[in-house]
Amino acid sequence: MDQLSVIVETGKLAVGVLLLLGGAYTWYRVRKQVRLVSKAIFGTPSLKEGLERQADILAETPKSVSGMTRLCLPQIESDFPEFHWAQWKQRCENLLKSYLAALERQDLSLLLEASEELKRQTAHEIDDQNRRGVRECYRQVKVHQTEISRYQKEAGLCVIKLQSAVEYYYEEKVAAGREASGRENGRKRKKKEAEPQGSVRQQHRYNMELVYIQDISKVGDYATVLGATCPNCGAPITRLGSKFCEYCGTGVIPIDIRVWKLHRIERE
Repeated sequence: MDQLSVIVETGKLAVGVLLLLGGAYTWYRVRKQVRLVSKAIFGTPSLKEGLERQADILAETPKSVSGMTRLCLPQIESDFPEFHWAQWKQRCENLLKSYLAALERQDLSLLLEASEELKRQTAHEIDDQNRRGVRECYRQVKVHQTEISRYQKEAGLCVIKLQSAVEYYYEEKVAAGREASGRENGRKRKKKEAEPQGSVRQQHRYNMELVYIQDISKVGDYATVLGATCPNCGAPITRLGSKFCEYCGTGVIPIDIRVWKLHRIERE
């Protein structure tokens, strides 16, 4: 029995050694293949280093935008001969920067040419920061490109949709002033001298809407978001320049029509 036990134990040991050698060989082959693939794709045998290089490249490469300007602009200029794309492009890019500055400084007065809806949107995002106990910081904001992505005419209004490729250094700070990781990329990187301390370089696409109201009575689903209804009772505001709701008497902001307004900004 003792001899049989020795044989069994020896067999188990041999099987264990074979499995160990097989596992080591498999690991070696897989590691070799990974290094070859990493070398071919990233130019370095280290997959970790290759992925970090790729992340750095993506952080430095502006996002592509949906460019339909050449197709949409002739129709817009036909409908609105006074519309100057170069001027509106610059104004929208400036207002986009003001929007980010308003989020950082928590100051709605920076949105001078924005619609009431955009101001409400910004106020909501500021409230969200306060609920989370953080302050969002956007430094060295650059707009690389802005294009018209769509032009649509609906009942009572026209909408020009824009898309911008934006770069900035982002940082979230907790209320006490300590640094928090970025909400999208908290990975630590080697900082360049020009990079703001504690922030992460990011590239994003932002969608914007320019709205032109032609007939308030026909704006349909846009009525609420455009401020064409009373904020208290929800009754429609049908008189241009009205400062009070004709149903409940609540003060309202006069409606701007036949004026282009930047209505919404959303990060993609």
